[in-house]
Amino acid sequence: MTPPERVLVYGAAGHTGRFVVDELVRRRLTPVLAGRSADRLAAMPRRHAGLERRVASVDDADGLLRTVAGCAVVINCAGPFLDTALPLARAAVGAGAHYLDVTAEQPAVQALYDALDTPARAAGLTVVPAMAFYGGLADLLVTAALDGAPSADEVTVAIGLDRWWPTAGTRRTGERNTATRLVVRDGVLTALTAPAPTREWTYPAPLGTRSVVELPLSEVLTIDRHVQVGDLRSYLNTDPLDDLHDDTTPPPSATDERGRSAQRFVVDVVVRRGSDTRRATAAGRDIYAITAPIVVEGAVRLLDGRHHGAGALAPGAAFDAADVLDALAAGEDGIEVSGTPTSRRLPGDQTGGRTVTRAAAGTPPADAP
Repeated sequence: MTPPERVLVYGAAGHTGRFVVDELVRRRLTPVLAGRSADRLAAMPRRHAGLERRVASVDDADGLLRTVAGCAVVINCAGPFLDTALPLARAAVGAGAHYLDVTAEQPAVQALYDALDTPARAAGLTVVPAMAFYGGLADLLVTAALDGAPSADEVTVAIGLDRWWPTAGTRRTGERNTATRLVVRDGVLTALTAPAPTREWTYPAPLGTRSVVELPLSEVLTIDRHVQVGDLRSYLNTDPLDDLHDDTTPPPSATDERGRSAQRFVVDVVVRRGSDTRRATAAGRDIYAITAPIVVEGAVRLLDGRHHGAGALAPGAAFDAADVLDALAAGEDGIEVSGTPTSRRLPGDQTGGRTVTRAAAGTPPADAP
C-alpha cells in the first residue's frame, strides 16, 4: 500500500519548491524531492540531506511515471506550467496520485481541466491547479464570501503588492506565457480588451489607495470553473509591475529565519448577488512563501479525505474554503483573514442593501463596493 505521507515535490530545488518542502516537513509529511536537474537537487539545503531525490524530464512520460510511483500526492512547483503541468498531472493520475500545482498561467489551468477531469474522475483522484497565492487564494476568498451560493452577479478581485522581487522562474514564465488573457463578461469567458482597463483601488492597510490595471491570472479560470459569474474582473496594482518589468530588480532575499522576503500583499475580493455585497480580504507576507502553506494544506486534505470528490477541480470546489482560510489564519505564516460589514455598493449596483462579509480588513474603498 502507498504510504499516505509521501508527497512528491516536482521543482523542489526552486525558490517556491523549497518553501513547500519545508512546510511538508513541518506538517510531518515525507517530501520526495524531484525535478529536471540532478545538480540542482543535489544542491538542496543540508536540512534536506536525508530526503529521497528523483530526476525526470517532462518530455519522458515513462520516466515521470517512475518518478511519481509510490507517492500519494504530487505538488508541481516547476514552471513554466505550460510545459510541466499536463505531463506531470497525467503521470500523477496514471500512477494513482492526486495532483496540485501553483500556476498563475491561465492556459495551463484550462489544459488540466480539459484533459484530466474525466481520467481523474474515473480513477477516483483529484487534480487541483493553482492552489497557490495566485489563483487559489482569491478563489477560496470568493467561495467563502458566497457561503454556499453557486452564482454571483459581479466578482472583483484586487491583488495588491507593496513591491515585487521576481524569481528567475517568474521571469521565465512571463516570457513563455504570451496567451490572450481571459475575463468573464455576461457570464462567458472572453478575451480581455486592449488596452487593459485601469482605475484606482483602495486596499486595506498597509497599501491604501493605488493605481491598478486589469490583469487576470489563474483565479479567473478557477472561479469560472465552479461559480456562475456575470462579470469577473481581476486587478493588480501597477507598482509591482514596474518592478517586474525592470531587468535590474533583484530576486527575493531572505529577511527572517524562514527565508521570507519583506514583501507584503493583500488579496481583496468583492462579491455581489443582487443587493447583497460581500467583501473578503487576506493579507500577509511574501507571495512565494505563502504559497507553501496554501498548497500543502490542499495536500493534507487530499491525504486525509477532507476534499469534495474526484476530477479536475478549483480550490474552492475541492475543499471547504472557509475551513482552509481558517487553517491558514491559524498557521505560522501570519496570514490575516478577518471581516467587516459594509453597505458599499459594487459599480452598477443601484439597489444598495445589507452587506455581509466573511473576511475583510480596513475601511472599504471609497471608489469600490
